[in-house]
Amino acid sequence: MLNFKPIKFLGTSLDDLRAFPVSVRREIGYQLDQIQHGQEPDDWKSMVTIGHGVREIRIRNASGGFRIIYVAKFANAIYVLHCFQKKTQKTSAADLNIAKKRYQNLVQEKIND
Repeated sequence: MLNFKPIKFLGTSLDDLRAFPVSVRREIGYQLDQIQHGQEPDDWKSMVTIGHGVREIRIRNASGGFRIIYVAKFANAIYVLHCFQKKTQKTSAADLNIAKKRYQNLVQEKIND
C-alpha cells in the first residue's frame, strides 16, 4: 500500500458528491482510488487559478458533466475541495470561488499546524 493516502472532503463536497447519479459516484470513486494509489485519474486538468497542485477530475455521462476539484500534494491526505455538476462550457465563478476559498483555508490550516 505504498503511497496510499486517505481522502478528506472539505465543506459540503461529500454531500454534493452524494447528490450525483450512482454511475457518476462509482466513476468518481474509481478515479479517487487511482489517486490514492499514486496514479493519475483518467481525465483531469490542472487548476492553477485555484492554487498550486490543484486539479480537476472531469466525468461525463448522459446526465452531463461532473467535476471534482482536489489537491493531493500534501503528505497526509487527498483533499476534495469541491464537487459540482457543470452546466455550461465555462466553469462558473461561484464554483471556482468555493474551491479557491477552501484551498486557501486548507493552506492556512497547514501553515498553522
